[in-house]
Amino acid sequence: MWLFNSSIGKKVLMSVSGIFLVLFLIFHACMNFVAVFSLKAYDVVCGFLGANWYAVVGTMVLAGGFLLHICVAFWLTLTNQKARGDEYAIANHAPGVSFASKNMLPLGIIVLVGLFLHFYMFWSKMMLAELIEADKQAFTIAGIAVNAGAAEGGKFLLYYFSQPVVVVGYIIWLGAIWCHLNHGFWSALQTMGLNNDIWMKRLKLIATIFTSVVVGAFAFVVLYMCFIANMGFDFVTDYLQAK
Repeated sequence: MWLFNSSIGKKVLMSVSGIFLVLFLIFHACMNFVAVFSLKAYDVVCGFLGANWYAVVGTMVLAGGFLLHICVAFWLTLTNQKARGDEYAIANHAPGVSFASKNMLPLGIIVLVGLFLHFYMFWSKMMLAELIEADKQAFTIAGIAVNAGAAEGGKFLLYYFSQPVVVVGYIIWLGAIWCHLNHGFWSALQTMGLNNDIWMKRLKLIATIFTSVVVGAFAFVVLYMCFIANMGFDFVTDYLQAK
């Protein structure tokens, strides 16, 4: 099948699977940004999604798309290196080649490691916990002992992002996502045929703006939660005590 046997076919698979991940990032960024305005509203969103059949199916589809994206990325990189040999390394260091273009594989690995940590800190404590009917998690936020259930996402945001090490790790992870997504966005459209000189300049600008808005929304939530959790704002205290 040409999708698997040709370089163009693999790039098409990369592009299509990448588009699904972009759509997920947009949804996830909008969902997370709700927490900036109301932690209780964020809990409502978490409770609505939870472990409902559509959320589980959606997660499985996204996981499948992500695995496909990773496998094809490794396959394509190894194929290119084998086919071009030393020319591949020279091309990657040629003038005008962006940092992301030269480092898509290392950036992808950083994104993958960060994703596993993200799943451990949030998905396993929420959707997975609801699926297996796990007990509530006990921890301390701003000196207040709390128990967090699967639908109480606000508590997990405050707990993890009150820790500077986690915040720094997330910012590094988001930086890798920005580089990877910025290059992948216009590269995918180029693969789909929008590759003339005029459109390429526009696509790169659109990609930079889009990526900065989406990743910036994630980063803002991380830094905002870190700030309010460590400052002990009254509304955070009221939110925790109300639970």
